Amino acid sequence: MKIAAGSVTFPQGFLAQGVCAEIKRKNKMYLAIIYSPQPARAAAVYTTNKVRAACIDINRFHLEDGVAQAVVVNSGNANACTGEQGLADSIAMAELTGQCLQIRPQDVIVASTGVIGVYMPMDRIEDGITRAASALSRDGGHNAALALMTTDLVQKEAAVETEIGGKVVRIGGIAKGSGMIHPNMATMLAFITTDAAISSHCLKQMLRDSTDSSYNMISVDGDTSTNDMVVIMANGEAQNPLIDEVGSADYQLFKEALDLVNITLAKKIARDGEGATRLIEVQVLHAPSEDAARKIARTITTSNLTKAAVFGEDANWGRIFAAAGRAGVDFDPHRVDIYLGQEKMAVDGMGLLFDEERARQELKKATVVIKVDLKQGQAGAVAWGCDLSYDYIRINADYRT
Repeated sequence: MKIAAGSVTFPQGFLAQGVCAEIKRKNKMYLAIIYSPQPARAAAVYTTNKVRAACIDINRFHLEDGVAQAVVVNSGNANACTGEQGLADSIAMAELTGQCLQIRPQDVIVASTGVIGVYMPMDRIEDGITRAASALSRDGGHNAALALMTTDLVQKEAAVETEIGGKVVRIGGIAKGSGMIHPNMATMLAFITTDAAISSHCLKQMLRDSTDSSYNMISVDGDTSTNDMVVIMANGEAQNPLIDEVGSADYQLFKEALDLVNITLAKKIARDGEGATRLIEVQVLHAPSEDAARKIARTITTSNLTKAAVFGEDANWGRIFAAAGRAGVDFDPHRVDIYLGQEKMAVDGMGLLFDEERARQELKKATVVIKVDLKQGQAGAVAWGCDLSYDYIRINADYRT
């Protein structure tokens, strides 16, 4: 397996483009299309928020047959909580994209992100779709990533290649996310492409499992969006032997590559949290079960007190321990060790006389690693988050303006 420089057009047979659409302001890309001329097997996971955008339900319907050829996505407007008009606008996006690409509208996935409760400027959306569809190219993946961004500071792209059955198989992906990040069964927005030949049932199972260990293990602010989704399309152009058995050797090879793409994108989202200055990685070791480890790791990444302490370079390990204790997991706190990077802070649930300066140096790193060793089993999990800075309040205090 090899990490590559690339995006959603890295796999064979995929085209993309992002264009300016002036949804909120001029000179910013707001609309993107990802396209496979060949019908692709497709799967998706979505937000679990009961308040959800119309595009979520449209996509569930469109993917009932497990086939898609295109994704159309806009930023700057979530088209959520916009009633019948919002539903009609999402349908119109699929219909126009299908018309421009000469494919069935039901083979188009629709996604939106941005402010909630505002009607779509459909004249600008339609113009953007027409221009993006006419400019699709192998070089358009980077522009597509730029067009997803709202408060994101950097575009998020990843690509890998591996060999399956003597054939080179490629996977590429783009994502967006900076605020309102606390996914459950999905992420903010992530679009994955691959030229692998893989059955629908394997693709669905693999995406669910990969999402659980990547996007579902990140948090910026504890809020789950109305529009979260992860979509994967597999067009089979690598011509590898069909991956058709869950758990087979080829299935595992492909899943390792998919996990790498998804974890890379997930970490980029967490690192780019609104106002963030550091990525926080929480490792929970020797837990009684994987579920227990995940709950503790995620609870620590969502602890505002822990996040603020990291921002302030305050080695307050008690906040970490307190967060673990409220995760809803049964464990013995008198057996727990806590580390900040390489510096051991607590042993058997009690504090040590640790070196404050070494601990502060760990907190100055771009990635702050927190280890919680429960010493009560063989399971483990890793979660990612970011620190909580003054800028998070500033950004979100006037998001609509």
